[in-house]
Amino acid sequence: MVLMPRKVKYRKSQKGKIRGIATAGSKITFGEYGLKALENGFIRGNHIEACRIVVARKMKGIGKLWINVFPNKPVSKKPAETRMGKGKGDLDHWVARVKRGKVVFELSGVPEDFARNVFRLVSFKLPVKTKFVTRDNT
Repeated sequence: MVLMPRKVKYRKSQKGKIRGIATAGSKITFGEYGLKALENGFIRGNHIEACRIVVARKMKGIGKLWINVFPNKPVSKKPAETRMGKGKGDLDHWVARVKRGKVVFELSGVPEDFARNVFRLVSFKLPVKTKFVTRDNT
């Protein structure tokens, strides 16, 4: 299952830069525990899906997971060994922009040490550095 929007206004977008600290989504809103990004970056749709699968396998049906990011930015790529020019490349994948301080995943209904272990495995799948946070020390 590939995460991507149903419909977008423009098929291709410019690269852009991610600067600053997250203000929206910097606190835990749904669960008891969270995984907070410590650096700015792009998280691909397949990274998010890999994280969801890790949590689903570890939790075995108990607890609840919230995913607070969605890949809504298209990234294009030109084929290998192609000469310069001839326009922008075709759509390759979708990414979610993540600023440092954003709570990417939230978890509830499990003990803290178990949640810490699950989020440790999830952090291996992500391209940005992360930190385990609880509701009281967000």
